Amino acid sequence: MSTMIRLFSVMLIPILAVVLLNGCATHKVTDKKTRASTSHRKPVPGKHGGYYRVRKGDSLYSIAWRAGLDYRTLARWNGLRSPYTIYPGQRIRLSPPKSHSKPAPAKGSTKKPVYRRKTEKPATAPKKPRTAPPPVSHPVKKPPKAASGALHWQWPVRGRILSRFASSDAAKGGIRIGGRKGQKIMAAEAGQVVYVGSGLIGYGQLIIIKHNNKYLSAYGHNSRLLVKEGDKVSRGQHISDMGVTHKGTPLLYFEIRRFGKPVDPLKYLPK
Repeated sequence: MSTMIRLFSVMLIPILAVVLLNGCATHKVTDKKTRASTSHRKPVPGKHGGYYRVRKGDSLYSIAWRAGLDYRTLARWNGLRSPYTIYPGQRIRLSPPKSHSKPAPAKGSTKKPVYRRKTEKPATAPKKPRTAPPPVSHPVKKPPKAASGALHWQWPVRGRILSRFASSDAAKGGIRIGGRKGQKIMAAEAGQVVYVGSGLIGYGQLIIIKHNNKYLSAYGHNSRLLVKEGDKVSRGQHISDMGVTHKGTPLLYFEIRRFGKPVDPLKYLPK
């Protein structure tokens, strides 16, 4: 009996070893599959497409103002021409389109030079030298003097400066001038109104005036608007009345931009 038990034990040991080895291999494969499946569950960060969807009340000028870009640059990127008409739902590109460059020739592909036989030109009789005619003098017209286009800024309202311009702070791209609610707001320089509305967060009722191809000015937190988009205004014209901020403070937010970038208004306004 003991002999049979020993024989059975000797036969059982190899079988158990095979089972244990298979079990370990199965565990390793399962573990690799689990790690592979969980690795794909990690969130993949999305890429910003660099586009803006036009909403009702938007204009190319307000979109460029919000993005801190020159309106002409934005128009060029989107193939728009004056008067820069856009429509709700339209996608506006906020980054330059990719340039399409010509593919470079493949390495190792060289063309054999082509040799052409030189043909001798038939001999001709020498030509007689010609005398050049005397030069004719034409009166040189002086180019017309270019218009200087200098702007003569004036204060849009009289009041105490509550906050100044700071190039390092996007929230301080202009100055805040305190006053009283209903106080008259004047155009700081002549130009054309290119935006009127409240679509830009943080400005309240906003007016943007285009003065030339370089400069725009903005007037925020208005209570009564006296102009509309497309109107031409003169320097000192009454364009709105002063309103209040969300905190109830009566003030005018005034900003000047040059080529789409905010500049310090105090460097342009008279002392």
